[in-house]
Amino acid sequence: MRLVRCVGVFFALCALAGCGGGGGRGGTSSSSSNPAAAQTPTSPVAAAQYGRWSTLPYTMPINPIHAALLDTGKVLIVSGSGNDPNNAFPINNNPDYEAAVWDLQTGKITTQRVGWDMFCNGMSIMPDGRVLINGGTASYGALAPVGGASDIPFTGLGNSSVFDPATEAFYAADGPNQGNTAHGRWYPTLTELGDGRVMSTSGLDENGNTNNTSEIYTAGQGWGSEIPGNPAGLNDPSFTFGFPLYPRMHLLPTGQVFYSAPSSATLVFDPSHQTWSFLAWTIYGGAVAERTYGSSVLLPLTPANNYDPKVMIMGGDNPATNTTEIIDLGQTSPKWLQGPAMAQARVEMEATLLPNGKVLVSSGSGEDENASTASLQAELYDPARNSFSSAGANALPRLYHNVQLLLPDGTVFLAGGNPQQGVYENHTEIYKPAYLFNSDGSAATRPAITSAPASINYGSTFTVNTSNTDIASVVLMRPGSVTHSFDMDQRFVGLSFTLENGGLSASLPKNSNLTPPGYYMLFLVNKAGVPSIAKFVQVTGAPAPVAAMQFKPLTAMPPYIVHRPKHVTESPLPLRKQMHIH
Repeated sequence: MRLVRCVGVFFALCALAGCGGGGGRGGTSSSSSNPAAAQTPTSPVAAAQYGRWSTLPYTMPINPIHAALLDTGKVLIVSGSGNDPNNAFPINNNPDYEAAVWDLQTGKITTQRVGWDMFCNGMSIMPDGRVLINGGTASYGALAPVGGASDIPFTGLGNSSVFDPATEAFYAADGPNQGNTAHGRWYPTLTELGDGRVMSTSGLDENGNTNNTSEIYTAGQGWGSEIPGNPAGLNDPSFTFGFPLYPRMHLLPTGQVFYSAPSSATLVFDPSHQTWSFLAWTIYGGAVAERTYGSSVLLPLTPANNYDPKVMIMGGDNPATNTTEIIDLGQTSPKWLQGPAMAQARVEMEATLLPNGKVLVSSGSGEDENASTASLQAELYDPARNSFSSAGANALPRLYHNVQLLLPDGTVFLAGGNPQQGVYENHTEIYKPAYLFNSDGSAATRPAITSAPASINYGSTFTVNTSNTDIASVVLMRPGSVTHSFDMDQRFVGLSFTLENGGLSASLPKNSNLTPPGYYMLFLVNKAGVPSIAKFVQVTGAPAPVAAMQFKPLTAMPPYIVHRPKHVTESPLPLRKQMHIH
């Protein structure tokens, strides 16, 4: 391991303002200016309305392709070859495949070499806090001349590893063949199920073909058999090409898994029967429109909304769209409804749940990989009002391969940007939401958790000690795992509670499909909307069965011509659109 830098206490650094642009491996940054500076209110009072962005005075030593928040409070960064073909086999016989652990308390970033190329993997945190990594790069692709006959696709690895936060080391995953999947997976999505198993879906295989299957990983046993991705009820023969890369997937409170984007056909998976079925067509779609590198969020699940699952998809495509859509999956015949428009069109965007129930939307650009069209104006989506408002502006264009995660102190970090191979934006920005400020711009007084249990069981009632009597909500937030404009793990579950002398008593529902087992950040939020610093708690207990809702899909064809992208080897345009090779 290599210790990169120590710059003092992290939370103090969050208040510091920025540095200029930075460089990547063997090159210079893709951006170093701040086109948004004149548009961003900087007065103390403005912070109370928009929040405040700042840039840390130290840099990220590796390209942050994938980031996950650990239950230790540290952040795991996985880069692999870092989108640099000169750092990959076979061009380089001794490639430096890398990962890093970022200690938020001290600012130290400790890098280490990893044994295989984890570039463009899927990653999800298991119930015991260890991180499962599946898939990566076997070989880099190459473009044919525009209009040429064929491109050379990337090829995928079936490799799997487990990262242990206690030792901060990687180990081979459980199962035969060191826990590798049956075939390669480059750009897979990992989804934890309600019983703690983890499902891997899609990606490119070892031949560069779409891996149109899912496999389910059980700790101690390894991967199960392949599950074909052939959805019933979908009148779209072109879906034989399979799932798009990095499908946007969400576990529903019923135990089913919902696939929301980027294709026009949205689907549902029943883990009990291991079958996919068609559910609904999106509004935005058609022969030339698709939400590639837009984002998707399972909106907050709370007692107030009876834990009704609603999913929001937004942005994507090239040129990008500013449109959003919302579907209510608590209905038997759900359909996508138009949501409010974002202030800017965004592709390669980020969407992150906050402990006050809002969604921070940032990053991306109007034209993919074009920094002159960067979407620097951040915004907040409020599900209660179904509207967007300004969240100020970050300083640096964040294009392909940016990452954004909620941190335990209620701030959000934003890093990366890699529109050119071998070069990345190495500065990290921190967003302090407006809830951390009083109306005059001074720091808001937070509620404090003086003690909380280390673990809580399904169906139990537990005590949280606090001296604050103005608590408005108790929230469990699953730590995120984000890459390629999608967070595979983030989740917001509100709890019922009653105030009592010296604290409060909160209840965890019995349904493990609502809160899949594992570590969560426990936040207390007061009536002014100010969150506490989170405490990590482990959710455990007997898994609930899948209570699959009998959806009645709306099979009427949409007004547009249904289209699935061509296989990535068949046309230069889809290859550029999904793979970003240059």
